[in-house]
Amino acid sequence: MQNNRLGCLTATGISAALVALFIIVGVAFASGGRMFSPGELNAETGILRGGVASHAQIDKCSSCHSAPWEKDTMADRCAACHADIAAQMFNVAELHGAISEKNPNLACRDCHPDHRGSSASLVDLKGGDFPHDALGFSLKGHQIEGQGKAFNCDACHQGDVRTFVPDSCINCHRQVDIAFTQAHALSFGMDCLACHDGVDRYGDDFTHNAFNFKLTGMHVGVSCSKCHLDARTIADLQSTPQGCNSCHLKDDPHQGRFGQDCAACHTTSGWKPAKFDHNLADFKLEGEHAEVTCEKCHVDGAYKGTPKDCYSCHKDNDEHGGKFGTDCSACHTPKSWDDVTFDHNRTNFPLSGQHADVPCENCHKNGQFKDTPTACVSCHGYPAFHAGAFGANCADCHSVNSWVPAKFKGSHPGIADEGGSGVNHGGASCRTCHTSTVFEATCSACHSGNNFEGGGGGDD
Repeated sequence: MQNNRLGCLTATGISAALVALFIIVGVAFASGGRMFSPGELNAETGILRGGVASHAQIDKCSSCHSAPWEKDTMADRCAACHADIAAQMFNVAELHGAISEKNPNLACRDCHPDHRGSSASLVDLKGGDFPHDALGFSLKGHQIEGQGKAFNCDACHQGDVRTFVPDSCINCHRQVDIAFTQAHALSFGMDCLACHDGVDRYGDDFTHNAFNFKLTGMHVGVSCSKCHLDARTIADLQSTPQGCNSCHLKDDPHQGRFGQDCAACHTTSGWKPAKFDHNLADFKLEGEHAEVTCEKCHVDGAYKGTPKDCYSCHKDNDEHGGKFGTDCSACHTPKSWDDVTFDHNRTNFPLSGQHADVPCENCHKNGQFKDTPTACVSCHGYPAFHAGAFGANCADCHSVNSWVPAKFKGSHPGIADEGGSGVNHGGASCRTCHTSTVFEATCSACHSGNNFEGGGGGDD
């Protein structure tokens, strides 16, 4: 029997093949090409591109698929329609640019497959290394879940990477430390991404000393929420007041009398001991007061109501025995007791004229000041020359500027302008006529007839 080497290339085989091809072409033509599609296109609507708002509205396969003999590729057709995404590919700061940099051989369809049904997701990140850091949340601290298994996208996105399940953070971290997670959520809210970026910036390795407000002393053990009350965002954390009074106002026993800067007296080691700046108080410490120990004035630790007058402290040191009152500062200064400037004009005997140059002890004998007499004769005595004729008040005729000239009080019997500058006896002193302690005088002592001496003049 002769062997047929042509096999299927017989007249019958060729005829059958042509019939089958005809049938296939007819079915394809009748179905509009659906026999070559693996499934329906995605019907999710979005931005209007290329005249359509979804892939399902595309009516020609050639809109996305190029023939083998055509120069354009499928990626070119994607870029022509999604021009905005194509522009991102050249900017590594943009999401698609970052993806392209890490995956230079990745095609659009590797992450965005279609023909999987009208409601199937258009995003599938199994096709490459996704740069999660470009979205503002790093996965460097999220490699292993609380149960010890590796993280996958569904742990946070649950089927759609374009969405984030808000309670995924809480649910996962409860498995690690339920007590801390509950307390943290109560203090700072449920929006974890408002503060956390995945690199644990505010995690266990966070150091407050890298910021302007260093945590020292008793501040170290204070919980975050004590100072960052009701903080819900990074901006809230950063805008927390740093003044002592913002936290300690309710603890201020001074009721604001010493200002709001607690650090002026206190340290973070504790409220006590404290170094008080007395210049903040009404009573400034100057001179020797600055060297006095606190207990000297604040007996038994009492500060409120401490008297501020001099006499309360210096009563026992008053060598004047209260003769000059209780206001020591009227004469003394805080520098020294010996630094004295007594204002005699505050007394009932002001010092004027030549009295101002008289040493204190000339009038105040043996350091006695109280009841010092103020009468002139108590210091000057009663001159025998007056023979008791003018009383004890020297000021009737004399002034504090000088004993002479003196003006006789009242009118001089028989003589006008005595001691003055008049025509009669002008400029004559008392002793011109009264040469002894006897104040009797006769005209003839100077005048004899029409003759006169001493510059006087008159009729017979």
